[in-house]
Amino acid sequence: MFIQTESTPNPATLKFLPGENVLEIGTADFPTVEAAESSPLAQRLFGVDGVEAVFFGIDFVTITKANNVEWDHIKPALLGAIMEHYQSGAPVMAADHKPVSGHAEHSGEDAEIVTQIKELLDTRVRPAVAQDGGDITFHGFERGVVYLHMQGACAGCPSSTLTLKMGIENLLRHYIPEVTEVRPVAA
Repeated sequence: MFIQTESTPNPATLKFLPGENVLEIGTADFPTVEAAESSPLAQRLFGVDGVEAVFFGIDFVTITKANNVEWDHIKPALLGAIMEHYQSGAPVMAADHKPVSGHAEHSGEDAEIVTQIKELLDTRVRPAVAQDGGDITFHGFERGVVYLHMQGACAGCPSSTLTLKMGIENLLRHYIPEVTEVRPVAA
């Protein structure tokens, strides 16, 4: 098994490409070791000292390290953990895992606008962000403000504010006049 790695715009996050599907559909975010209960692979990765967060996409694993740890020190252990997991035949996610779109539900008078926002996120934003090892999902819409949840490499990324304001906000405002601003939300 050959596992490729790619840097991301977030220096604390590295993208691992195992050359096999990680998830069949959607994403899975593990911002803490406690959140990793539903994933044998995430649990194994949190077993490496210095791992702060794990995120899965369709064909990648994104790992965020602690600030006081160097990639050169933990990268070999992470590559080993991923390889061991796939060689063991264990599932990436527990059998009771149900994939989700990642978007928060929203109903009410703005439902049509929210549907348009989610469609633009799914078709224009999320594929591009996945290339950088992250995901951005809809959290809410209130009085013209779109609230988005940033995951994987996007969470805590120094350029995430620029991505939100100059990229996503401009895109949404262009296609949906009701949108006035985009703001991030904490997990």
